[in-house]
Parts: sequence; structure tokens; C-alpha cells
Amino acid sequence: MLLINGKYKTIDLFAGIGGIRLGFEHYGCENVFSSEWDKDAQKMYEANFGEKPFGDINDIAPADIPNHDILLAGFPCQPFSIAGKGLGFDDTRGTLFFTIEEIIRVKQPQAFLLENVKRLTTHDNGNTFRVIKNNLEKLGYTVYCKVFNSLDFGIPQKRERIYIVGFRENIEFNFPKPLGYYRHLNEFLEDDENVDKSYFLSEKLKNRRFAALKIVPPKPSIWHENIGGNISPLPYSCALRAGGSYNYLVVNGIRRLTDREMLRLQGFPDDFKINVPYSQARKLAGNSVTVPVIREIAGKMLQALENQQKMAKVIQLNFFDEYEHTEGKRAVG
Repeated sequence: MLLINGKYKTIDLFAGIGGIRLGFEHYGCENVFSSEWDKDAQKMYEANFGEKPFGDINDIAPADIPNHDILLAGFPCQPFSIAGKGLGFDDTRGTLFFTIEEIIRVKQPQAFLLENVKRLTTHDNGNTFRVIKNNLEKLGYTVYCKVFNSLDFGIPQKRERIYIVGFRENIEFNFPKPLGYYRHLNEFLEDDENVDKSYFLSEKLKNRRFAALKIVPPKPSIWHENIGGNISPLPYSCALRAGGSYNYLVVNGIRRLTDREMLRLQGFPDDFKINVPYSQARKLAGNSVTVPVIREIAGKMLQALENQQKMAKVIQLNFFDEYEHTEGKRAVG
């Protein structure tokens, strides 16, 4: 557990169900403002954090947002994703980055963490990402970027995302080192006998899946069906998707993932409350972040801020020691 001098204050923008917030609360950070427009996400967020997020972030002036130390934002990824149309800044959701930029400019937090899909880095031949990085640097922030796969942080889900970290000061920062392994699916999946019958495929769908299978599947496995109808049985899950079909990911070829299993595959604890219908829980889990990845990045960010504070105190003490020494010599003289 990283020890923090006091509590860093965070704000949680495009909060979803609060995955990024969970990663920072692990270290004692205090969230002072959240924003999320999706009604079902708001409902689950409130059930778990005791506060209903503010709605559309464009309906509040940046100056009216509470002061904070760290801005957190998993801004909309659909404009840049392969699953979406890839319109980038031509999609109105893509322009929400500029809303974040304005909040950073006005509120001047000590640091920020932004998260998005990996494709953001290559969209429009890299121009979109260059605009984002350059604009953040023009605000005076030192910016670090890294793509991580959730598979490398203990979670059996192949989910590649870009993480953008920035500091108001010229702070040295190192991203966490990936663990390089993922835990066994057995730790995440329910026993079939404990799963409601509504999750199981019809005989027709199940037979079609098995007929399309070309290899002996590992057990347990999550079967992924791509657009071409090819079936890949894997010892981990492909990325959960908000817009994925009900049969996009199938456990052992016979049933769908439960809402609890999907949250586990994003690293949420089992006491995280689910108070929305299954169809909405699927969407919210697919839109969320992988909490253990956020937690590792948060720890490194807070460590970098602490190191900077300690260094500033040393410089200050050295200055006063030198000042007193010089004044003492003058007094003697």
C-alpha cells in the first residue's frame, strides 16, 4: 500500500461505472466530482459510490467543477475504435477530448490520466493522437503514453488500451511493468450448474458453434466468433464490447457470460453491486476499464507526485539552510 501525505482529490469524467475511480481509491484518493450521461451507468455508479454523477459534462462550466489534484477520464472511444465507424474528431463524441482539454486548462490539476482504445494512436495516420498529445503539452504538461494489454496484468481478457498520463510539473514518471501473465479462467467463471438456464444457447446455436470448430478447445475456454463466422476457443476472453452480440463470447461453446463474470473480467470485486438489467450490464462492462491496470498506473502516478513533493521540500530546506548560513556570516562580519 502506497502511503500518501494526505488525500489527493480526483474528478471522474466520462465515469462509466467507476472503474478508474476504483483504481485511485485503492490508494486513498478522494473523489470530489463525477460526470456520466448514461442513465444506467449513473444508476450503477450511485449504488456503488453513494453519489449520482453529474450528467452531460458540456452542461457545466469548467470553472464550476471543484478544484482537484488529478483529473481522470475514459473519454468516449467509439469515434476511434475498429468496432465503430472510426470517424475520430468528425464524430461529435470525438470532440469531447477538447472539453477535457478546456477543463485541464481552467482547473490546472497536478496530473491527469486519460484512457482510450489502442486505435487512437493510429487513427488518421496518427494525426488524431498527435493533436491530442500536442494540445496537452501546449497546456504546459509533461505527457507520457503507453499501450497496455489487460492480459499482462493478471486478468484473462485481451484488451489493449492507450493510457495517457500528464503532470503539470516536469515530473519523472515510469509506467508500471506488466506482470506478464493472466490468472486462470477458473477463478472468474461460475460453475455451469449455478448459472440460470437463460444464459445457455439453444441446441441449434450450440451445434452450429461446435460444427464450425476446427481445433480441440482448451477447458475452460471462451469462444470468440469473428465477423466471418470463424470460432476461436481461447483460455482467455477477447475484449468485452458494449455493442457485441449476445453470442459474441460464449463459455465453453454452450452459454453466455453472466453479468458478474463480465465484471470479474474487468477486475471489479464481487461486492460491486449490479442493479441494471443484463442487457445494460453487458454494455456497461464492455464500456468499462480493467481496474487492475488502472490501479497499477495510479500507484506509479501517486509515487511520482510524492517523489516530486519530497524533492521540493529538500530543495526548500537547502535554500533556507544556505540563506541562514549566509545571513549568519554577514552578522558576524
